[in-house]
Amino acid sequence: MAAALFALLVPDPTGDRVTARHRLADTVAVTVALGYGLTMLRIGDATAPGAAIPWPVDVLVGVLCAVPLLLRRRRPVPVLLALLPFGAISVTATGPILVALFTAAVRHRARLLFTLGAAHVGTGVVYFLLQHDPPYPVWVDVVMRAVTGVAAIGWGQFVQAYRRLTESLRAHAARLQAEQHLRVDQARLTERARIAREMHDVLAHRMSLISLHAGALEVRTDARPDEIAIAAGAIRSSAHEALEELRAVVGVADRPEPPQPGFADVPDLVAGARAAGMRVDYADEVTGDEPPTALGRTVYRITQEALTNARRHGSDASAAVRLAGRPGDGLRLVVVNPSSPTGGRAGRPGGMGLVGIGERVALAGGRVSHGAEDGQYRLEAWLPWPT
Repeated sequence: MAAALFALLVPDPTGDRVTARHRLADTVAVTVALGYGLTMLRIGDATAPGAAIPWPVDVLVGVLCAVPLLLRRRRPVPVLLALLPFGAISVTATGPILVALFTAAVRHRARLLFTLGAAHVGTGVVYFLLQHDPPYPVWVDVVMRAVTGVAAIGWGQFVQAYRRLTESLRAHAARLQAEQHLRVDQARLTERARIAREMHDVLAHRMSLISLHAGALEVRTDARPDEIAIAAGAIRSSAHEALEELRAVVGVADRPEPPQPGFADVPDLVAGARAAGMRVDYADEVTGDEPPTALGRTVYRITQEALTNARRHGSDASAAVRLAGRPGDGLRLVVVNPSSPTGGRAGRPGGMGLVGIGERVALAGGRVSHGAEDGQYRLEAWLPWPT
């Protein structure tokens, strides 16, 4: 019930079913207006013999005054101005007048509202003067209308302030979300540029091998067929590997950097983490030949980022690293570390390092999953390894 009332008073402009919400709000407004008016009719002086008009006519006027409330959302002040005169002859009409006053208070400033509220109190004095033999003194009507009018204005001003606060918070949340998207996009671009820079020297090495063997074939006109075949095979292999590297980073700018670590350097990475004080359980169950250069470099970088997260955000400086796979089946990397009980960044999928890992895995054509479960944070990546 409280949630439904909040949704009516502070609606979400981006929500669905706006028409249904407006219809429900209109129903509630008319019901409250008539309920209040009929209650005042029963306990007030509208049924006394000296009333300004007979009570059935009073009820009819109040019901007719409830109809313009359907327009209060678009024209709150004109609707209120049209209803105010009826407060001088009808007690039932005070219900629709208060609802219209509340609606105006939600959308306008206090100075105008208190002027209209004073006019509402003034109609109570007129109503008293129109009675032939009033059963209550005039101050009763004045106090009653003043109290209810101030309550309607105060509640409306509170809803106005709350709506402004809610809109401000929604706008702030939208800006934060947009900034987070920008940070994620920037992290992806940065990671792509970093991957491209890492591949620069690898590609340069491949091309230098091609140039070397091609130059040898050019100057060795007397080379034997088996020597020519060996050189041609080396050229073909180097060209193929260079093309594979280029496909991974096509369209990404690069610049020279020192030679990048690969699969053979993962044990040194683990040793460095242990030397820094971490407890690392490392198992290499990879069979067959050493993985291709690009695959090995991706494995190294993922392991490096996972160990960094474990050291910075885990509950203690420990981790378990498992490598398994063979040509044709792919290579699987699993890193598990104790999860921080405070929900650090290592336990959340929104970190920029994890975005970089996802970008690397996507460029390699693999898949990755990560998350906290049963007090541990697990990162698992699968990368294709062609035969």
